[in-house]
Amino acid sequence: MSEMFMGPDGGPRCRWCGAAPEFLAYHDNEWGFPARDDQRLFEKISLEAFQSGLSWRTILAKRENFRAAFHAFDFHRIARYTQRDIERLLNDTGIVRHRGKIEAVINNAARAVELVQKEGSLAAFIWRYEPNAAQTAPPQSVSRSAQSDLLAKDLKKLGWKFVGPTTVYAFMQAMGLINDHAEQCTIRPRAENARKAFKKPS
Repeated sequence: MSEMFMGPDGGPRCRWCGAAPEFLAYHDNEWGFPARDDQRLFEKISLEAFQSGLSWRTILAKRENFRAAFHAFDFHRIARYTQRDIERLLNDTGIVRHRGKIEAVINNAARAVELVQKEGSLAAFIWRYEPNAAQTAPPQSVSRSAQSDLLAKDLKKLGWKFVGPTTVYAFMQAMGLINDHAEQCTIRPRAENARKAFKKPS
């Protein structure tokens, strides 16, 4: 229990959510809860790519700026971005101005459009990689898995960029494909109940 963070309600939580004030609401209301909305899934995998080499606090603090700059991560619209948009983004001080990552998001948006045309939705494709109980490591004990390796590999085959196994594992944690809340975390049962009630897209 000493490894837990005690929230303002007195309940124990994953230690990491006490590292910054903005983490608590994210931890309690988003992280580990299953998501099936394609735009939200695309946003998160894009933000995970931007986080590469940086802290999640940096990205979370800039999330609203990212949403404004990338048209709420509407990947159909982003797929039509031009060089003018790249220059606009490189001059936007509210986001992480990394040309490679910006260009990767635009590329991935086009790949997402293709994937939706083929599979029906991003969610239908991504949720195929949900691990079963036997494939799940103890909470917060690993930074990648066989399933994240496979999803990363398959996305790369489809032309996606900045989707390495560690980035994809963080994405799977956040989007609820894995409930990685600590065993003693007061939010873990809520996330688990949400997963049980969740209807996997097909």
